[in-house]
Amino acid sequence: MLSRSRRYLLKHKFMSFPARKACSFVLGWATIAMLSATALGQGPIKITLDDAIRLALEHNHNLLAARTTIQQSEAQEITANLKPNPVFFTDWEYLPFFTPDSWNTTYIHDSTEADAGLSYLFERGRKRERRYQAAKDVTAVTRSLVADNERTLTFQVATLFINVQLAESTLDLAREDLKSYQKTVDLSDLRYKKGAISEDDYLKIDLQLLQFQNDEAQAELATVQALSDLRNMLGYESVPATYDVAGVFDYSPVQGKLEDFQGKALQTRPDYRAAQQGVTGANSQYLLAKANGKQDVTVQANYSHVNAINAASFYVSVPLAIHNRNQGEIARTQFAIAQSQQQEQAANNQVLTDVRDAYEGLQTSDRILQLYRSGYLERAKKDRDISEYAYQRGAVSLLDFLDAERSYRATQLGYRQAIASGLLAEEQLREAVGTRSLP
Repeated sequence: MLSRSRRYLLKHKFMSFPARKACSFVLGWATIAMLSATALGQGPIKITLDDAIRLALEHNHNLLAARTTIQQSEAQEITANLKPNPVFFTDWEYLPFFTPDSWNTTYIHDSTEADAGLSYLFERGRKRERRYQAAKDVTAVTRSLVADNERTLTFQVATLFINVQLAESTLDLAREDLKSYQKTVDLSDLRYKKGAISEDDYLKIDLQLLQFQNDEAQAELATVQALSDLRNMLGYESVPATYDVAGVFDYSPVQGKLEDFQGKALQTRPDYRAAQQGVTGANSQYLLAKANGKQDVTVQANYSHVNAINAASFYVSVPLAIHNRNQGEIARTQFAIAQSQQQEQAANNQVLTDVRDAYEGLQTSDRILQLYRSGYLERAKKDRDISEYAYQRGAVSLLDFLDAERSYRATQLGYRQAIASGLLAEEQLREAVGTRSLP
């Protein structure tokens, strides 16, 4: 008797390949289903900003499509480095198709002509080397442009991630305000029933509840939409529909000098590197144009059998470069070098401008946050609490209490928006410098 494990091994050993593939497919989906069920049992999957960036770099379809341009360019390198193919030719002439009586060995040997030959084009001016180098330079530029797409995508993901954090923080604030104000409404209802306040005051307080409920509904919608936008940027299938973000929604000032940031950007920005490589590529195209102006040599060797005579022939042909010496393309590539140099300088200026703009935006965000944290948050909360306490005891009017409530909400919302602006300004500086590790 075979053991159960032995029978299992024998069964799968002789299973057909399609059957084994189908089993693997089913088992794979079963594993994913179990993991999904486990994840659902533990609540929504939460991702950090680093997780979001990693997922986007791995799954964003626009970026994946852009990366194929590198492979296409590498394939063009292969084409550029190929040598010309030799040319083989043959012919057999004067066959007696219309005089069947002449089909004999003597006629074939003495009266027909047969030729066979081989020719090859020898490229001069190091054309193949120049083509290959020009193709490699194009690939280098393509890699840098794809890296720049990654830089832009990283900033977009960070922006959407911060939007989600802001939306969820705003939703928490709306729910907190609604819960707090609901207590005020309930207390006002008791006071109205006891005759402590008028019906008009109670109705004004009760109607104000609608604004808090509307704020909560709008915050919920903003959160759902922000999560959906982020999921689309990450790659729709990379995270489940019930995912969420994780991380502290807070901002700390960034230390550093403008000159340091600009110097780092000139070293790391892939778009500037692409502009520099563009100058190198333009020079390669110029050298290729000059090489193409050199005339190639064609060498040919023939074997002929004519009238019972065997003969060999050798030919060498070279075009006479009297008119066409590729002058136009050589002149064009010279101008292209000047164009690429100007583009490099423009890219340099753009990098310095981007860093300066981002740096100034970050400084402004720092100052605004310092204003909120210097005491305005505590004052707004204290003013609301005092107004609520005084109103409940008849010391201030209803309008004063509602105005204090609105001021508190506006201050809290403005503070959260200031945090988001600071985080976005920091991400913009990272994008401008071209690295997430700021100097």
